[in-house]
Amino acid sequence: MRRLLIGVVVASILSTTLTVTWMALGPLRSGAPSPQASAQAAPALPPSTRPGPDFSTAWSAAPSSASRTRPPGHTIRNVVHTTIGGPLVRVRLSNRFGAEPVRFGHVTVALSAHSGGRRDGTMDPSDGTAFPGTLRDLTFDGRGSVTVPPGGDVLSDPAPLAVPADTDLLVTVWTPVRPRAGTLHAEPKQKSLVSADTVDRAGDETATAFRRGVWAWFYVTAVEVTGAPGTIVAFGDSITNGAESTPGRNRRWSDLLAARLATTPDPDYGVANAGISGNRILLDARYPRYRPTAVAGRSGRARFAEDVLERSGVRTVILLAGINDIMQAPRETDPARIAAGLAGLAARARAEGLRVIAGTITPWEGYPGYTPAADRVRQRVNSWIRSSAGGAFDGVADFDRALRDPFQPLRLSVRFDGGDHLHPNDAGMRALADAVPLDKL
Repeated sequence: MRRLLIGVVVASILSTTLTVTWMALGPLRSGAPSPQASAQAAPALPPSTRPGPDFSTAWSAAPSSASRTRPPGHTIRNVVHTTIGGPLVRVRLSNRFGAEPVRFGHVTVALSAHSGGRRDGTMDPSDGTAFPGTLRDLTFDGRGSVTVPPGGDVLSDPAPLAVPADTDLLVTVWTPVRPRAGTLHAEPKQKSLVSADTVDRAGDETATAFRRGVWAWFYVTAVEVTGAPGTIVAFGDSITNGAESTPGRNRRWSDLLAARLATTPDPDYGVANAGISGNRILLDARYPRYRPTAVAGRSGRARFAEDVLERSGVRTVILLAGINDIMQAPRETDPARIAAGLAGLAARARAEGLRVIAGTITPWEGYPGYTPAADRVRQRVNSWIRSSAGGAFDGVADFDRALRDPFQPLRLSVRFDGGDHLHPNDAGMRALADAVPLDKL
């Protein structure tokens, strides 16, 4: 079980006083997600000289919600794509939104026989077939199954498997007792597979049993490997989640940042995606009527510990958030509150020894609900970020400047518009990745 460490940091920014609570890590979380809280800017950190971590995150997805109707009682073959590789692998599973303890009766990991959407532009979609000889049964403290309480997660024991970067893995989970609610990540831009019956199919190398597709990742929240220098976490909303990027192609800006790192002298850090579509910094989904089935999830402040601070090997977080606070009801009309929310996340990260890069909020004129008054809130937050934000961050990624139309700067450039005037297409995702200052990582 996790050791609980409570720390409180109180400071002042924009005439606001905020508080933060954080938790130190262990192999198993128990209880509810961390409370909504924030803090002020910690002192700037020099470039890290610490040795490489034992494990780094090669892939991740932030659990967003629970399903009570889709097939969590069957075998789920999750298809995930690595940003880095290594000789040992372990997997993190979550029951964060469960209504009762869930028993993971059989969990396996394997290289897919098909590599998926790769950095070189090739596309070889995974159909659920494992590459022969690579399927590994995962254990938990030496046991082949594990029960995780509601709100908890679990990390498998390491398994020997030479995992390459930039390839599809299959993480297969069988639950012998159908839970009332299955924790998932919604809208993943990647189809996974589901067995046609409730028999244990986790050990199948073939795809014969996996006849149905599902646009969600069930239970699995991270894949971790040894031998890498660390991980960057991309934290945000639907833009980070890859909303208008091409399904199956792995063209989220986090994927493209990992591809960029692989072609430069900079270390090949893993890039972990912690985006949730519709997510806000300050308020839970459907506030004040939040339900665990709401796919926009808990607020950024509420989920920050689990989705950023607890990622193995994390060294830097890139924040791209705030547009949903501005445009979703109830709308946040005070830019100081959004700025304080971002500063609070940064302070929590820096208190754990992490570096923080803040992204400016991207244009959205033309999107339903846009108003000039709401956009002025965005512009004031961006001005604060660009003006060094009182030392809250270690660097700035000017995503707004990277995507905007130079002749109509309140709008996305036509080259980057995914079609709804808010979410970038694949070219826009590449522009976001290219806007990240690598020297600040």
